[in-house]
Amino acid sequence: MGPSGAGKSTFASGLAVALGALFIEGDDHHPPANRASMVAGRPLDDEMRKPWLAALGAEVRSARRDRDVVFACSALKRAYRRILHDAAGPFETVFLTCPTTVIAERMTRREHFMPPGLLESQIAALEPPTADEGALTFDVSGPREEILSRIVAEVGQRLDAGCLQKTRTS
Repeated sequence: MGPSGAGKSTFASGLAVALGALFIEGDDHHPPANRASMVAGRPLDDEMRKPWLAALGAEVRSARRDRDVVFACSALKRAYRRILHDAAGPFETVFLTCPTTVIAERMTRREHFMPPGLLESQIAALEPPTADEGALTFDVSGPREEILSRIVAEVGQRLDAGCLQKTRTS
């Protein structure tokens, strides 16, 4: 989780490969109206996000019947993470942090429907996970390969120690 441009898709897809899990891109589940709003430079409000989060959560729950899943989603607010948990079932959160200036630079170098001008609205809405959410937090402002190695290692350690759930839902 984290704002657009933090590297969610990059690191989640890399983690999925390392774990032999299915990767689900949260952005692929935005309804057309949400995409149109963002392309036009208008941030999504809570009501616009609810159906997107519910659809993503349902897709994760369905996919987890057959295999482990890693998914990328901004999940900026605690309430959004609750919607996802209600729809998807239990999951672990990896929170990606990075200076806003680094994220803005990344956003200018990529092709994505969300314009860099919306970054500030995401930063303003961001509610970092609290201790009771048990998220793993990583600063992702360094080299991608090193960061992915750290994420894979820490997630792997938690899996080996039985701290993370490899849960399939029914």
